Amino acid sequence: MTFYDPDAATGDHFLSEEESIHCVRVLRQRNGDRIRIMDGKGTFFDAVIEEAHPKKCKYSVEEIHRKAPDPYSLHLAIAPTKNIDRMEWMIEKCVEIGLHQITFLQCGNSERTRLRYDRLEKKAIAAMKQSGRAYATKINSLTPFPDFISNPGNGLIKHIAYVPASLDSPHLKETKPNSDYIVLIGPEGDFSPEEIQQAQDKGYTPTSLGNSRLRTETAGLVACHTLALLHS
Repeated sequence: MTFYDPDAATGDHFLSEEESIHCVRVLRQRNGDRIRIMDGKGTFFDAVIEEAHPKKCKYSVEEIHRKAPDPYSLHLAIAPTKNIDRMEWMIEKCVEIGLHQITFLQCGNSERTRLRYDRLEKKAIAAMKQSGRAYATKINSLTPFPDFISNPGNGLIKHIAYVPASLDSPHLKETKPNSDYIVLIGPEGDFSPEEIQQAQDKGYTPTSLGNSRLRTETAGLVACHTLALLHS
């Protein structure tokens, strides 16, 4: 059983109230039971419960295990869908596969301008715990498209997943391995021609995710899965 404590390495070794409730009331863990803690920063802690309090469960650390970061990083910049359930589903699956960072884009054709970041964070943490991934996914706030692409991103390989019919664009799987990537995914109405040109002017390469017309959240999942497979 794995629980999340971002301050496990430096804190007082208490689970949060939410994690304590899950540990003590839901899973019925008691004093002396062994559990595993993750801090979302690459470290796992084998621990023993000292005080099984449902609001502030205390534990002591017995062993520490550190995991090296992935040899690549993926920053997915995506316009949120009108139906937020689809974004929550995508985050859950992408975190399980290996998403390192996500930024939500405010584009010209975007239909959603507000997000519940607390819900998205909970989905991401739950997926991290379930999949056993060692590093938490960073979730950034909604950012206007021009502001996001204006960041130079030195050393990054930058893709925009928009492929005009007349352009023979490379597939994402053909990109250089062991690199740091940004992949732009447009809203349900797609990027505008002006946004596509702006992105290309900033060094983003038009890139294919396959021959099918994909939903926004499916495109995000495909990008994440493709790069994970490239490094498997």
